[in-house]
Amino acid sequence: MSKDKENKQPLIEIKNLCKSFDLQAGFFSKKDKNVFAVNNVTFNINKGETYGIVGESGCGKTTTARLLIKMYKATSGSIVFYDEDGKSFDIAKLNKAQTKVYQEKVKYIFQDPARSMNPRMNVLTVMTDGLKYSSKKLSKQQIYELAKKSIVDVGLKEEDLLKRPTDFSGGQRQRISIARGLILEPSLLICDEVVSALDVSIQAQVLNLLSDLRKERGLSFMFITHDLKVACFFCDKIGVMYRGVLVEEAPAATLYKDAVHPYTKLLFEAATGKASASTVEVKTTLEKENGCPFAHRCPKATEKCFSSCPDFSQITDEHKVRCWNQ
Repeated sequence: MSKDKENKQPLIEIKNLCKSFDLQAGFFSKKDKNVFAVNNVTFNINKGETYGIVGESGCGKTTTARLLIKMYKATSGSIVFYDEDGKSFDIAKLNKAQTKVYQEKVKYIFQDPARSMNPRMNVLTVMTDGLKYSSKKLSKQQIYELAKKSIVDVGLKEEDLLKRPTDFSGGQRQRISIARGLILEPSLLICDEVVSALDVSIQAQVLNLLSDLRKERGLSFMFITHDLKVACFFCDKIGVMYRGVLVEEAPAATLYKDAVHPYTKLLFEAATGKASASTVEVKTTLEKENGCPFAHRCPKATEKCFSSCPDFSQITDEHKVRCWNQ
C-alpha cells in the first residue's frame, strides 16, 4: 500500500444503504407498494476527496445525497461521519443537538439556486437567515463577517450582499448558493447537478471555483451529475448508479479507458457522441431486484443476470464492478 493511501483519512462512510418510499397515495391506493430508490449502496469519501455519483435521471443519486443530510431517514444501512478529531458518529443515532452540528458540517447545494432563494430577501438575509438556528452563538457582526468572507471567496463583492437574487445571472446565483453553503465552514459539500443548467463557459467557471475552494479550504465533495465528462474532469473517484444500485466504481482519471460494466460504457458512448443519450427517466423499481438492475437493457445479459444480482467485487485496488460478464 502506498503512503498516499495510508495517509487518507475517512470523512464519511456509507454502508449497505437502502431507501424505499411508500407508494400509497389516497384511499383507493394499493397497500404494501413501495418504490425502492436506493439499494444496498456502499462507498466512502475521504477528507479532501471528491466523489462523483453519475447516472441518468431517476437512478437514485439525489435520494442518496438527501439521506446523507438526513432529509430522508434510511430504511436500512448506515452512514458514519468522522469529525476533525477522527471520532466517528452513526448519524442515525444522533440526537437533535448533535444532528444540528452534523448538518453544519455537511451542506447541500441545490441544482436550481433560484428555487432555494426567497426573491424578497437580500443576499445577506438569504445566506444568513438559517444561522439563527445554528449551534454556534454568533453576534450580528460575526455573522456579517462570515457572509462577507464567503461572498468574496466565490468571486462576488461585499456590496452584492445588499442586492436581491433576481439581480444576478444564473451563474452568479449558483455562486451565492455555494457561498451560503460555505458560511459555517463545512467539511463536506454535496453538489447536486450544480452546473447542469448553466452554459458551458459558465460551467467551467463554477467548476474552477469549486476546485479552488477545495484547495484553499481542504473541502471534500460529493458531486452528483448525469454528465460523465464533467465528473471525469472534477472528481477523484466516480460511482456509476443505475436503478438505485452502484454498478461500477473507479478513479475518475482511468474510468474512461478501464470501464467494465455495460452501463458505464453506454454512458461514455453517449458522452462522446457514439451513441444517443437517453432522455427517458430510469424505470422505477417497484420490487426488490433479484438480478442485475441493468439486465433488461444489457445486450450481453444471460439467464443468470436476470435471476441473481452479482456482488460489488474488487477487480483492481481501486476499481469495483457489479457484473457477471466482467
